[in-house]
Amino acid sequence: MYYQSTRDSSLKVTSAQAIAQGISSDGGLFIPSEIPQISMDELKALADMNYAERANVIFGKFLTDFTPEEINYCTSHAYSTKNFETANIAELTQAFDDANILELWHGPTCAFKDMALQILPYLLTTSLKKNGEDKKVVILVATSGDTGKAALEGFKDVPGTEIMVFYPDQGVSSMQKRQMATQEGGNVNVCALEGNFDDCQNGVKKIFTDQSVKEQLAKAGKMFSSANSINWGRLAPQIVYYVSAYAEMAKRGEIQFGDMINVVVPTGNFGNILAAYYAKNMGVPIGKLICASNINKVLTDFIATGIYDRNRDFYATCSPSMDILISSNLERLLYLLTGGDDAQIRDWFGKLASEGKYEVTDEIKAKLQADFIGGFCDDADTKKTIHDFKEKYQYTCDTHTAVAVKVYLDYLSKTGDHTRTLIASTASPYKFSASVLEAIEGTVSDVDEYAQVAHLAEVSGLPVPQSLADLKDKAVRFSEVIQKEDMENYVLKKLDII
Repeated sequence: MYYQSTRDSSLKVTSAQAIAQGISSDGGLFIPSEIPQISMDELKALADMNYAERANVIFGKFLTDFTPEEINYCTSHAYSTKNFETANIAELTQAFDDANILELWHGPTCAFKDMALQILPYLLTTSLKKNGEDKKVVILVATSGDTGKAALEGFKDVPGTEIMVFYPDQGVSSMQKRQMATQEGGNVNVCALEGNFDDCQNGVKKIFTDQSVKEQLAKAGKMFSSANSINWGRLAPQIVYYVSAYAEMAKRGEIQFGDMINVVVPTGNFGNILAAYYAKNMGVPIGKLICASNINKVLTDFIATGIYDRNRDFYATCSPSMDILISSNLERLLYLLTGGDDAQIRDWFGKLASEGKYEVTDEIKAKLQADFIGGFCDDADTKKTIHDFKEKYQYTCDTHTAVAVKVYLDYLSKTGDHTRTLIASTASPYKFSASVLEAIEGTVSDVDEYAQVAHLAEVSGLPVPQSLADLKDKAVRFSEVIQKEDMENYVLKKLDII
């Protein structure tokens, strides 16, 4: 199987090349030339496997230039109790009414990004060897909170790599900021930006595609790659947990093999729900894909109208990992829906860059709406959902999962669709202790974040993840804040190129 650029279909590379590069030289995203299929018999066989074994099956379908031994090396090292708190890796909760919650945050940084970023360093280093590449790889990351820490933890002290993470200074929770600011490792750098996540993401993509910068790196024996979900090595592992969850639900008797399920995903950059779309198109019986947004509802509006418009007010919310107005993975979906029309993709995303807006055709809008439903909720409804859900089910959601729960309940009320539903839970409530406590107790706490964590443990009954408890005694290593115009110089200086 080959991978092609969304902006130039004639460009074809292997999966190892796509993972090593991260992004195409033309600014497009790599996408597999076809979607492999999984049969019902194969799904049934997955039920008797552990998570790493299930991942071997799915990766074997997408990474066809990897040997089975190479894939097993990656999965066995990434998906183990050394890295995750639970042997199941992705924990499926008991059902409430017509839904199950899939907890994707039992990894070292307590967010769903660990599901991909624990394995990406293995996929990347294996890819480099396969490509005969001996340059040092510089990983550039833009984060709205969770990707940054997960990438830092995954690539910490990995030989032959350096990693730099940019985050919006006022756009992450205090716990997320402390996780990144105290990061250990001799090959890591973290920098805050005056601006929002889109400024970070645009800056990283600009540096990636700047020919002059790439030439300077090459002279220094270095090359860029990405740990953001623009890298196929980030997206492929996310497909795994939707396929695995279906097999697990059937194994537990929540559904029968062949039964349809719906999937709800709280998303900003569209990668997590795009992975569910891939699972659906592989043959997993998935019906509606319900896209849950906070008040920065650019995706909700797009699904409803076919108009993508980032020219709007930007809101800093209590679900900051979704505070995004440019959803980069949407490009992959639209490439698929247009049948691989790279000229149309160049046109739409050229308009997004120059005008901040584009409109798809009625045909594409109809295809989009056949699979996707959009919904959103504001901070007040997010916090009310956390409170009510805990009262009714004794389950404590983080602020992002609560958005998904509220959008699901709205969908249920509007449609009466009682199809068994899988709700993706993307972060531990301890990463957003202040907001979660305010939601549960109705008051704003003025104690420090560690006292809030301790109090939330009393209120929720959930054990505090050790990685968060340990932060209290770690020294802050990174505190620099720069302007978005200074990102390129920052990168080159940190790499000792200028």
